[in-house]
Amino acid sequence: MNAPSAEPAEPTGSNPVPLTEPAEGVPPVVSDPETLRQVAAALAGADGPIAVDTERASGYRYSQRAYLVQLRREGAGTVLIDPVALNGRLDPLVDALSGAEWVLHAASQDLPCLAELGLRPGTLFDTELAGRLAGFERVALGTLVERLLGYRLEKGHGAADWSRRPLPADWLNYAALDVELLIPLRHVLERELRNQGKLDWALEEFEAVRLAPAPRPRQEPWRRTSGIHRVRTPRQLAAVRALWEARNAIARERDIAPGRVLPDSALMEAATVNPRTHGELLALPVFRGRAQRRLASTWLAALRLASQLPKDQLPDPAPAHEGPPPVNRWSDKDPDAAARLAKARAALGEIAQRHNLPVENLLLPDLVRRTCWQPPADTSPTGVAEVLRAGGARAWQVALTSEVLSTALRATA
Repeated sequence: MNAPSAEPAEPTGSNPVPLTEPAEGVPPVVSDPETLRQVAAALAGADGPIAVDTERASGYRYSQRAYLVQLRREGAGTVLIDPVALNGRLDPLVDALSGAEWVLHAASQDLPCLAELGLRPGTLFDTELAGRLAGFERVALGTLVERLLGYRLEKGHGAADWSRRPLPADWLNYAALDVELLIPLRHVLERELRNQGKLDWALEEFEAVRLAPAPRPRQEPWRRTSGIHRVRTPRQLAAVRALWEARNAIARERDIAPGRVLPDSALMEAATVNPRTHGELLALPVFRGRAQRRLASTWLAALRLASQLPKDQLPDPAPAHEGPPPVNRWSDKDPDAAARLAKARAALGEIAQRHNLPVENLLLPDLVRRTCWQPPADTSPTGVAEVLRAGGARAWQVALTSEVLSTALRATA
């Protein structure tokens, strides 16, 4: 099979061509420094953008590190790199990839683990984001490749445990296919965006993704435990917190996904039942297993700690909410704010429809809510534009939305 080109393999709407393996075959995994230097030199000597992808082990490991890095560049072919075998030392790639445009699909998912390896793009093209801005309703990689290039990718291992060694051959085949068509897809999407007059918008969005700061750690992350909405008393919430923190410490130390140490359902049951002895704990369904029996003392110690906390150290059942209240409460709390938001949403929806955009890509919903809940003193288009820019809106978003938001902010119930 010849390498796929930027042109669709079949006319739109016809049967896609199955692509079950890379055109040039699956390359051997790079796992030693000398081979890394060789492939880095080949990548540096080639031309054009570089397709980039990673495979992690979410759901299996505590960390979000990359367990495989896939690269492809015209003239150098596909490269599969094992950063674990290389102890995370990918220094030759830093220079090889410097200044080049990277092409990723859903880049925000991969950039943090690449940055951990010292790899950062000079410029970026995100094919998922490009697809959204171009107005495609479904923007999964396989869907876009099928629609725009006429190929159907072999899929099926995205949720696998990529920390496993050695990696199975069919997994490596899957990983290589993920970068096989990223460059052709990038070219087709660029052409589509240019034809729609949105390429400059997309470039602003890509740059915002590239420069986005690392997300701030969540405050009280234990409150996201599945099923916690059924807990009402401060003492039971303290038990959830203590068990969550004990589980998190074990997961971090062992580099295991927390849910594999103790599932949320079992954590919630223990917090609710509050067993006092080993026998009572081991009588609960999940805790009967060998692994949980070994950790029984840890869970009981966490429960004991929660039961002995003074009242002033118990968590608040209704913690302070950062930002506006839930929208369904606006009509009661502030009817004028509800009217502003309704008018803003309607106006933004019309703009998004006119430009064939998802409304959430036109302007972040959270920024819209915050602005409508607490409008600036200056609600003129100029004043609103300043608020939007301060909230991270890009120039094209501000140009499209500041005037209609200005009008909405002067609405009352």
